[in-house]
Amino acid sequence: MSFRKRNVGLSGSTRPGGSAQPSSKDRAQLPGVRASPVDGRPTTSTGTASLDALLAGHSGLALGSTILIEESGTTDYAGALLRFYAAEGLLQGHHVHVVALPEQWGRELPGVVGESEKRETPAETEKMKIAWRYESLGQFGAGAPARERPQSTAGQTGPDGVSAQRPPAAFCHTFDLTKRLVHPASSKMDFIQLDMNPTRSPFVPILERLNASVVNSAPDTVHRIVIPSLLSPALYPPWSSQPQNILQFLHSLRALFAAHPGRLTAIMSLPLSLYPRSSGLVRWIELLNDGVLELSPFPHSAEGDAAPSRGPAGAAEEPPQGLLQVHRLPMLHDRGSGVGTPETDWTFTLSRRKFTIKPFNLPPVEGDTGAQQAAGPEQKGKKADMEF
Repeated sequence: MSFRKRNVGLSGSTRPGGSAQPSSKDRAQLPGVRASPVDGRPTTSTGTASLDALLAGHSGLALGSTILIEESGTTDYAGALLRFYAAEGLLQGHHVHVVALPEQWGRELPGVVGESEKRETPAETEKMKIAWRYESLGQFGAGAPARERPQSTAGQTGPDGVSAQRPPAAFCHTFDLTKRLVHPASSKMDFIQLDMNPTRSPFVPILERLNASVVNSAPDTVHRIVIPSLLSPALYPPWSSQPQNILQFLHSLRALFAAHPGRLTAIMSLPLSLYPRSSGLVRWIELLNDGVLELSPFPHSAEGDAAPSRGPAGAAEEPPQGLLQVHRLPMLHDRGSGVGTPETDWTFTLSRRKFTIKPFNLPPVEGDTGAQQAAGPEQKGKKADMEF
């Protein structure tokens, strides 16, 4: 009896008739996409530099991930983050899909700030004199100018066979809420409306439009899905909050992300004043998202707004406008790995040009000048020791 060795070749794709998925190297060359410093996954910017730095160490939102931003009260800070996210997608050449909003919302996106309009703050002008190689990393929460590192782009080969270097494209732009974005000529932005038929789920046309758009687009097209004020009565019909409608929509959305990995991202907001986190429906919505953040604005106070704080460099800083709690980050699950943050409580400040997220620190007690005077010489001593 003889034994014969049989070598069975394995095909690259196990899906019958399915298109080959682009490799990680090809995905890194997509417009507005760069590799994560943690595990090399392709990531894209949310349009907010401090939010990119908070997302599990990836310095951006990993492709194939979704984020849920919950906000309590009657403010609309989450809406500003969604506008930055949509405007960044248009500038990067991504296909932006907006759910349940009219086209007027797209005309009110914030405009980009030019290089000549950016002003350097005293904290940004101070450079590290020892570890010069870390000079371009910036400081967490220092704003967009310190975090905007150009995205490396490969040179194009000219007719003479010489590689022509293109100017590097910014990974994250700075936006001005008082300006209006001029849409590029090649921008793609769709507005998907809900189905108001009470006998059907209002989310059926959304899934059909998204699936058709992704299938019919080029393989190197990145899609961004913007869902503002999920289940809000001002935009959604009453039967949309039924579990068989909203949960089925989120399950189908995750199935769409799994069928087209590395091509989709989504950010949605949820009003906690109408749907508190103690309800079972909201808990299920959180479980069906990769990242969950909660915005808790501070009560408006005229006295607190009139007294700006002072930073370490002596520059005036705007007081925090609310707390940001991190309930979940896109890490350690079926989407891949990541690095957790040691803190879960942060503060946020929305100004005309940026949305800043910083660690939550209690201010010194009024009248306790000893701690303030002790902190001053200590910081000066450390700075003097670094200079040589």
